[in-house]
Amino acid sequence: MRAVVQKVSEARVKVANQVIGEINFGLLVLLGITHDDTETTAVRMADKLVKLRLFADRDGKMNRSIRDGNGSIMIVSQFTLYADTSAGARPSFMAAAEPDHAKPLYEKVIEEVRNRGISVDTGKFGAIMEVELTNDGPVTLIIDV
Repeated sequence: MRAVVQKVSEARVKVANQVIGEINFGLLVLLGITHDDTETTAVRMADKLVKLRLFADRDGKMNRSIRDGNGSIMIVSQFTLYADTSAGARPSFMAAAEPDHAKPLYEKVIEEVRNRGISVDTGKFGAIMEVELTNDGPVTLIIDV
């Protein structure tokens, strides 16, 4: 499982020009799932997201987690995180899990983050989405679990 995590001051997701998810202060997570990911992987990813210390403490150091800052998380599925361009200019997505495998794991990550007391908004799995964000920092991480 792979995530691109961005600290944001705001983020929203639109489908067909309708806002379907929106957060202020928090994390935008673009989540990719591959063939060998399991529920255990989903739990580890959720735990990692909630514990990431990306928010400034009183001394300005990134020492606080999303829970410490009372922020929210926006989780958006993104199979393109498993693109392979090694054979040329057109990406192959063979490493991305098929929807019947990926969707339950995407939903499991969302459930597990919520179970840890964090407010979560989402995109719509499999939809063409527009994602708007204001990156705060900028802070962007790539996480593989």
